This record gives sequence, structure tokens and C-alpha cells, in this order.
Amino acid sequence: MAKVKVHVFLKPGVLDVQGKAVEGALQGLGWTGVSNARVGKLIELDLKGVDDPAAEAKKMCEALLANTVIESYRVEVG
Repeated sequence: MAKVKVHVFLKPGVLDVQGKAVEGALQGLGWTGVSNARVGKLIELDLKGVDDPAAEAKKMCEALLANTVIESYRVEVG
């Protein structure tokens, strides 16, 4: 069994409304040096019976886990 983590983020240049909200809230709480906050998602999977878990996870990203028009992803196996 392989443990896989998929990190999904909006591509550079795509407006990250959640990131802007987090940035504004942190600045409002006194962390004035915060900028360019980006919010993404982490998806953790256990894959069984797969020869190449990274390749299988990439297929999952392309099919469902990421909107590749506006999002990029990174796969970690381990």
C-alpha cells in the first residue's frame, strides 16, 4: 500500500478569493507583513495494488481531483 498526498492550488494569476480573505484577516489581527496568501487543498490517499502510485494519482488529478484549467497539483508518494 502506498500513501499518497496530492496538493492542489490555483495557478499563478488566478484570483484566490479565499487567500485574499485570509491575508486580510491576518493583517487585521496585526500580522502586517503577510502578503500573497494562497489557499489550496490537500488530499491524502492510500492506494493498494498499484504499481506506480504517482502515475495513478496524476490520472486521478486529471480526471477529478484538480480543475487543470485553473489549478495545478503536486503528488507526493511516501
